Amino acid sequence: MNHKLLGLVAGLALAGCKSEPKAEAPATATPAAASKPMIDKALLAAFGKLPASIDRKEGPASEAMVALGRALYYDTRLSKNHDLSCNSCHDLAAYGVDGKAFSPGHKGQLGGRNSPTVYNAAGRHLQFWDGRAADVEEQALGPVMNPVEMAMPDEARVVETLRSIPGYVEMFAKAFPNEEDPVTFVNMGKAIGAFERGLVTPSRWDRFLDGEEDALTDEEKAGFNTFVSSGCTTCHSGTYVGGSMFQKLGLVKPWPSDKDLGRYEATKAEADKMMFNVPSLRNVAKTAPYFHDGSVETLDEAVHLMARHQVGKELSDAEVKSIVTFLGSLTGEIPEAYIAKPELPPSTDKTPKPDPT
Repeated sequence: MNHKLLGLVAGLALAGCKSEPKAEAPATATPAAASKPMIDKALLAAFGKLPASIDRKEGPASEAMVALGRALYYDTRLSKNHDLSCNSCHDLAAYGVDGKAFSPGHKGQLGGRNSPTVYNAAGRHLQFWDGRAADVEEQALGPVMNPVEMAMPDEARVVETLRSIPGYVEMFAKAFPNEEDPVTFVNMGKAIGAFERGLVTPSRWDRFLDGEEDALTDEEKAGFNTFVSSGCTTCHSGTYVGGSMFQKLGLVKPWPSDKDLGRYEATKAEADKMMFNVPSLRNVAKTAPYFHDGSVETLDEAVHLMARHQVGKELSDAEVKSIVTFLGSLTGEIPEAYIAKPELPPSTDKTPKPDPT
């Protein structure tokens, strides 16, 4: 009996010793830690932090010019019926868009292309979907006289309106102090452009680029890696994560619709058919609907379509979700104080009246 008892005790002791390693959690902790998503820093060289403002080559605009541009941006008197302003289609409180496929203009007419965000727009290589304007200063003049948009009949009517408002005459003189006749159509565009160059939205992505490792979540880091491996950086890189080139829509697989031929509409060059200005992905999670025709409501669908038609890949729902998660880190901060609507200078009895015709 003593030998049996001794053997039983020894057996239990041996079994206890063998079971101890199974209870040790650290055995699986190291592999889990090793799977934490990491971003190869070399990949970040293709991107860049947003500047405080997107200044012209000659330097930043004066405070007087920015103040004038801010007022003009919100002023509906620059439209024929005094009911539309730049902010009507590019709502600064809503990430610079109106959330509609096509923006309603004069008499409710709809334009033929989606209104892109004005935030960070000054960093784009050219303006409009077809690149027909060189910069935001030139772009600001287009909608004012477009008959479907603000519908002013001509430059003379715009200048007449501005000169009829003493407050604007004074503001133009301060903004353009070296000019004998500062109230001009071109100077209006320069002022609006000066204001728009301050419409920048730094995000957590910028903090990450600046070395703040925890600025992005693990899921966002994994999403960035999927973004890169899926080929998205072919067009979407640089400071603005896009906005630096034209690309053919339907590069690999034809796009479902060729109703709008893109840059060809402006140049009539065969090579420009279906070429569109690649948009910046800054704030893309806030600027639906997507594409030049506003035909896509969700960012998930937009990513699916881009992968299919631009790089020839059919991404899984999980891969799309991962990319969309990363894109959320590009949502920036709206500069509330900078965009605050100012008190506009009052009209006079010489100011042209609203005209709904």
